[in-house]
Amino acid sequence: MIAASNLAEIAALVGDPARANMLAALMDGRALTASELAFMARVTPQTASAHLAKLSESHLLAVAKQGRHRYFKLASPLVGRMLEGIMAVAAIDAPLRHRPPSVKDAALRQARTCYDHLAGRLGVAVADALTARGHVVLSEDGGTVTESGTGFFQTIGIDLQTGFKRQRCFCRPCLDWSERRPHLAGALGAAIATTAFEQGWIERLRDTRAVGITAVGRERMGSLFGPELDVAFSSGEN
Repeated sequence: MIAASNLAEIAALVGDPARANMLAALMDGRALTASELAFMARVTPQTASAHLAKLSESHLLAVAKQGRHRYFKLASPLVGRMLEGIMAVAAIDAPLRHRPPSVKDAALRQARTCYDHLAGRLGVAVADALTARGHVVLSEDGGTVTESGTGFFQTIGIDLQTGFKRQRCFCRPCLDWSERRPHLAGALGAAIATTAFEQGWIERLRDTRAVGITAVGRERMGSLFGPELDVAFSSGEN
């Protein structure tokens, strides 16, 4: 009964449209101010403060102070996984509930961040390429990197021997809500996304967690991940 009560409480918090917009805005792993979240949720600053207080008290958000500003972010990767899971369930055979797809929707389906790893057609294509080449082996709830994968990741500057938090899952599949297929999550998925940003292969798009693929990224990621990336790029242009 306690578990059911807690489930209902969290569901009610996430189910409010304004709070859902705030949580979705934070799914790229960054921290935002209350004013930024109020803008994204289309509510007044006072209303946003009330919503953020509830989300923080329920440990869905973490708060960091810097000078006069307070920054809000998802409390943990687990919260991001929960939100992505809800989106995946909501997308199953779902009718268009509120509005037709927009340009931003198309950008999100093409490439986005799911907390701190890549999702959308780009994220799925990267996972497909890594598994097709035998660099990564994914199961229902986990994944491993092969010997060839260790060498591959070293070529793009990801050292699997250092820099990974032991308390976090190293590699796992994450069901993509738009593609209905897995992309790569965990510490390895985060490292791939970080490398892509640092190398200038992808860039953040304003006011959305969608990311744009740069000309350099098309060339470099195309050479690394091959035809799977070509399919992702061409699908997004249709």
